Amino acid sequence: MARRCERRCYVHDPLDFHKEGVRKVLAEYIGFFSRNGLGDFAFRWLHVLVGIMWIGLLYYFNFVQVPAFAQYGDEAKARNIAIDKVARKALWWFRWAAVSTFVTGILITIITENYFYDGFGTTGKGLSISLGMMLGIIMMLNVWGVIWRNQKIVLANAANLLAGGEADPNAAAAGRKALMASRQNAVFSVSMLFFMVYTSHGPYATETIELSGGDVALFWIISLLIIGVLEVNALGLMPWKTQPNKGLNVLYDGPGVRNPLIAAFGLWVIFLIVTEVFLKFDVPTL
Repeated sequence: MARRCERRCYVHDPLDFHKEGVRKVLAEYIGFFSRNGLGDFAFRWLHVLVGIMWIGLLYYFNFVQVPAFAQYGDEAKARNIAIDKVARKALWWFRWAAVSTFVTGILITIITENYFYDGFGTTGKGLSISLGMMLGIIMMLNVWGVIWRNQKIVLANAANLLAGGEADPNAAAAGRKALMASRQNAVFSVSMLFFMVYTSHGPYATETIELSGGDVALFWIISLLIIGVLEVNALGLMPWKTQPNKGLNVLYDGPGVRNPLIAAFGLWVIFLIVTEVFLKFDVPTL
């Protein structure tokens, strides 16, 4: 806002200059990307960058931190220090990398011209990238809706114990819920990465032939059923709830990280078969 002074000059609010400067900088960057054809490319690059950070930390938690923390045994103080100092910082990068991956992905679909082309939902290319998107969105919701919500309890408990306080009786259950959701994300991640990357770079990257309504319906029914059962289990809503090594929870438990890895690549193979049967793609030879 401008204020009139006695000599009929104008004194401008510094905030106006700041806002105007931000607008000019944004306009210049947008113009640069547009002139060089880098509009959607810039966000694709960011999408991949933050995605690598997210999935890299996901694998760190599942395949490094969880087994390592289990080896602390009775050294509770050392484990709590690691949770408070290391896990806390890793979880900050983890959750914000997850939401950044989601946001940049949405921006790609908005900025890219004709991203959702006519018949997108009935072509092999459109269906495969949609499946990858769905898995990624579910994983992001698991991060913020389950993992982070429960890890806050675990972090608070560790800090409280280090300060000489009493243990939170809910911490163990919260840690188990976070572990199950994190392990399920690791299981989803192999298929998610395959469909997100292979769709654009595989032999059907330019595939736009529309499929029959029956094939499309069966593809989604089977895919959603598989994803739904696994996600419901990860949320502890099956009869065996969060009990270790019970029912489908065996996918998350067992010796070391063997079972989650087998489950992740097993799910990938199942989706490859579904893809071959209903989308008629030339998938890699196993």
